[in-house]
Amino acid sequence: MIRCLVALALAAGLQAGTPEFAERAKAIVEYNASPGANGPLGYSAIAARLKLHRTPEVCSDSLERLLDAGPSGDMFWMFPAIAIAYLDQEQLTSAARGKLRDAWRTYMPYRGDTENHWLMYYTSLYLAAQLWPDEEGDRWYTGKSSRENFEEARGWIEKWVKLTTTRGQGEYDSPHYMGVYLIPMSYLAAWAKDPAMKQRATMMLDYLIADYAPENVDGIYVGAQSRVYDAAVLDKASNVASDFGWLWFGLGKALPRFDAYSSWYTYASAYEPPEVLRRIATDRSEPYTHYERKRTRNRWRFEDEFHGPVYKTTYMRREYAVSSDQGGVLQPIQQHSWDVTWRVTDALGKHNTLFTLNPHSSIHELQTFFTFARDTGIPVVVSSKKLYDSPEKLVGGSPYERIFQDEDTVIALYDIAPGARFGHVNGFFSKDLEEVVEDPSGWIFARGGEARIAFRMLRPYSWAKMAEGDRRMFSPYARNGVVVQVATTGEYPEAGQFRKAILGLLLQFDVEKSPEVTFRSLRGKTLHFAYNAPPDRSGWPLFGGKFVRADVDGERLTIQHGTLKRVLDFRALTVTDEQ
Repeated sequence: MIRCLVALALAAGLQAGTPEFAERAKAIVEYNASPGANGPLGYSAIAARLKLHRTPEVCSDSLERLLDAGPSGDMFWMFPAIAIAYLDQEQLTSAARGKLRDAWRTYMPYRGDTENHWLMYYTSLYLAAQLWPDEEGDRWYTGKSSRENFEEARGWIEKWVKLTTTRGQGEYDSPHYMGVYLIPMSYLAAWAKDPAMKQRATMMLDYLIADYAPENVDGIYVGAQSRVYDAAVLDKASNVASDFGWLWFGLGKALPRFDAYSSWYTYASAYEPPEVLRRIATDRSEPYTHYERKRTRNRWRFEDEFHGPVYKTTYMRREYAVSSDQGGVLQPIQQHSWDVTWRVTDALGKHNTLFTLNPHSSIHELQTFFTFARDTGIPVVVSSKKLYDSPEKLVGGSPYERIFQDEDTVIALYDIAPGARFGHVNGFFSKDLEEVVEDPSGWIFARGGEARIAFRMLRPYSWAKMAEGDRRMFSPYARNGVVVQVATTGEYPEAGQFRKAILGLLLQFDVEKSPEVTFRSLRGKTLHFAYNAPPDRSGWPLFGGKFVRADVDGERLTIQHGTLKRVLDFRALTVTDEQ
């Protein structure tokens, strides 16, 4: 059976959802509606209670107190405030409603300096102008009329959707910041009156969820990522992505406390992904390689192109995932370029990952992506991102790193320039690795869950102890490299079998000049990778692989699992389902 949903079809309302999804969504709302502390409610508790039509008098009193104290947080105030305005539905007192409206005249939020800031800002402004139409500029903090605010916001949102569906996201695949893309689309899908905007936002929810679905291990978002925090790059299950994986698909376990981002998403549309996405997110019956192309953050200096391409590869199977980008500085400060992630039971608190990086820090990097002056950039960043300028850090991209991946083999090469602030390579070795053996050959063998890992640093190294029993590998050589090969315990039940197989493979390398490696992988391929000779990636798709496909500049995404198929056409604003 084939059915086509034309541009207006989703405007009437979102799908009702399965009972299991509805139960999980209700659990999130109920959790936030009953905060443990006494006293006035916060914005999230007010929204949750309005969603449930509960204690409107308490909600009104609490909202007035919050507004009397003064809004703060810029767009992080805007998106809770506008949600409360839409969830109100005549429940709030006229006094509370009046103060909420007046705050959009007296408080001037900063628009921000990142992609997610702008999307939250303009989505909130769009919905505010829609809610309070036909008002002059003296009623708005912008000094512009409702119509002017609405059109400015609409134009930016539409341009963002077009850029994302042609060249990819700039803040791509972040296990934390994914939430602040899902929230705006959830809001517009629920509350936009314009049928085209409602349709566009609902399609973008499918698009963003399709970006996550093929790259998760039991809900954990794996692999190369634009932005991830220092603790969460190790404790991967603690990320926002885990809440969404549980909400959408029942993956993993609910976190001890629900994240604010999944909460605001649920207050609005509480959109449940279609069945085809559920199958993609949960089916790991056969290994597959998934490809994506993203874009760098806006580059204000030193580059000819405003956005550069990001090429991602993810090899996924039930037991583990291996994922990487091409290396280089693609995002400032919080980039995570490659890792191995293995599956564990009850992952929260586990450090089920392994990776390396050059802990690069430079004002050149910051001035490329920000408008910092030379003498203030690093101190400003370190005030909030404490480890940015630390030689021990485990998050960040480097202009001196090049990465190549083929299935579950990764080769990372380093050629660190003289005078670079930190001229060494860090490697993260988890407390949760088992059967760790440093072999006389130079290979390190280990097991993580059902993943057998062979790791080879091409230069000598030493170890530094970390908190919780983790270890940081330190290799103080400017020209260096890493070869990693992963396999399953099903393929090699005994550690000795795996060791014998790895030692029987061809490995040749030269790190005296420009680093290069030739390696015969366990998958039967002879891989050659040189730092100064990156592979041709000119035909790289926006999405490619078994489940999700899209061409660069195509504005068309195909999502498929078996006979189930959904095609999102962003030019025509249509959704076509086939079964």
